[in-house]
Amino acid sequence: MNNDLYAETELHYLAPAFQLHSILLSGCKDCGTFPKFLYHQHDLWRVDFSHNNLSGELPNWLLENNPNLSSLLVNNSLSGPFLLPIHSHISLLTLDVSNNLISGHIPKEMGTYLPSLTNLNISANAFNGSIPSSIGDMRSLESLDLSNNQLSGEIHEHSVEGCISLAFLVVSNNSLQGQIFSKNFNLPNLLRLQLDGNHFIGNIPDRLLNSFLLVGLYLSDNHLSGKILSWLGNMSDLSDIIMPNNNFIGPIPVEFCQLENLEVLDLLENNLSSDFPSCLNSHYFQQVHLSRNKLKGQLKEAFYSSSYLKILDLSYNHFDGSIPKWIGRLSQLSYLILSNNNFDGEMPCLLDQLRLIDLSCNNLSGHIPPSLDMTTLHDKDYDVAPSPMSTAPSPAVGVGPAGPSVRKGETIEFTTKSISYSYKGRILNYLSGIDLSCNKLTDEIPHQVGNLTRIHSLNLSHNELSRPIPPSFSYLMQIESLDLSYNYLNGKIPTQLVELYDLPVFGVAHNNLVGKTPERIAQFGTFGYDSYEGNLLFCGLPLPKSCDTTESPSSILGASTEDGEDSNFMDMDIFYISFTISYVTVLLVIAAVLCINPYWRRTWFYLTECG
Repeated sequence: MNNDLYAETELHYLAPAFQLHSILLSGCKDCGTFPKFLYHQHDLWRVDFSHNNLSGELPNWLLENNPNLSSLLVNNSLSGPFLLPIHSHISLLTLDVSNNLISGHIPKEMGTYLPSLTNLNISANAFNGSIPSSIGDMRSLESLDLSNNQLSGEIHEHSVEGCISLAFLVVSNNSLQGQIFSKNFNLPNLLRLQLDGNHFIGNIPDRLLNSFLLVGLYLSDNHLSGKILSWLGNMSDLSDIIMPNNNFIGPIPVEFCQLENLEVLDLLENNLSSDFPSCLNSHYFQQVHLSRNKLKGQLKEAFYSSSYLKILDLSYNHFDGSIPKWIGRLSQLSYLILSNNNFDGEMPCLLDQLRLIDLSCNNLSGHIPPSLDMTTLHDKDYDVAPSPMSTAPSPAVGVGPAGPSVRKGETIEFTTKSISYSYKGRILNYLSGIDLSCNKLTDEIPHQVGNLTRIHSLNLSHNELSRPIPPSFSYLMQIESLDLSYNYLNGKIPTQLVELYDLPVFGVAHNNLVGKTPERIAQFGTFGYDSYEGNLLFCGLPLPKSCDTTESPSSILGASTEDGEDSNFMDMDIFYISFTISYVTVLLVIAAVLCINPYWRRTWFYLTECG
């Protein structure tokens, strides 16, 4: 196992002098084609060629020549069609040919020729066509995985009708359509149902109520509609309800409060509305994704006792009221996303496990609590070891006694570098950031924020923050996006910030900053006008305003204009004074002439009397 095997495998006409019961060649590199020396083996019980790099076609003679073969695992690069043995093979219990390049239709006689199968995994191939109804004849089948192919059509009534032992049904990521199940659907032993990534329509069928042992329900990325039925709350063993990207409407059933074992609730990107049930408080919650719905109301005591909660995403809803203080007591919470709601009041004291905080686009007021530096973003032993949710394998990557493995790590959306990204899987362990933008936060930025040395993104824009930028920001050596724009920050930009060599996005536009822009070295040499605009007393490149103390031509021109305006004002005063003096002078001259000349005096009196 996990070795390089070099052997002549093409000369199958030379029969070996031994008979094998079991062969395990897992992890072989450059093994060539399928080992043809196996052609002369007739007593094999188990063949495991998983995770190799074999090429060629899957040989049907392997089953024909070994009637006692019970387990066949071949996960390689085999291509061509899937060929059944000539005769029915009643000993084969496990068949796993997943992660190959096998194409064509699933043989219609699959259930007839392999009637004893308990585990069938043909996922991650290139199968097309419909699901053959003969699979319904496999009454011992416990796990069926047809995911990640190109299957189409509907799940016909007989396809799974006879599989009364079926516990794991996985048909994810195909092109299946129509209603989920027919009227005769009855799988009483079903534990996990994965139908995500198809084109199913209609409601969740009531027939699913017969599967009262259900643990996981995965219906994401379909076209399902209607209300989420309340009877799901009666399935006491449900741990995963993952149904995002559908068209569900109405409220989240209050009956969900009865699901004491619920670990993952993912209903994002639906049309759910009404008040949020505050009794939703499973002790075992690990992830809650309710983003992009129309939910409203206050959180109150929802999730109050969910001490294992790691992800809480309620963004893009209509929640209001204050953010409850009990959030600070959820010791496992790492990702808190409450953006684009109507939360008000002050920010609560946050707990020390948080790696991502997004409270943007709310109505939060008051100051930023200095305790923000108590998160795992500050400079202490920072555990970036993979968490359970990120190391879990992809959906249905293997079939075994416990059935297909299911990835529970869901997608988180976060805006950094002015672009919204989706993060999932292992990368979540390296995602860190704080977004408090578009609120009504006031007062200064606590200098303790500079202790968040592990942070990658910090957005405090569009608030009412004042006072200078803390020089401690120069300690944020891993930061990649820093946005402080649209506030009332004053003073100078600390010169130490030029030491942030990994900072590609920086914004302090529309504040009251003064002085000269930072020296244009390293990353700061790449920031343009839009990073600094809107600061009237700011100067230096890349702004057009020079910091030179000598009067610029524009200022001289402005002064000349002002002098001109003053001169015009003085000319008007002189005009009024001169006019008055002239008027009085004329009157005096007329009076004097009348007194001196009698003829003009008689004429004046005559004119005034006749007038």
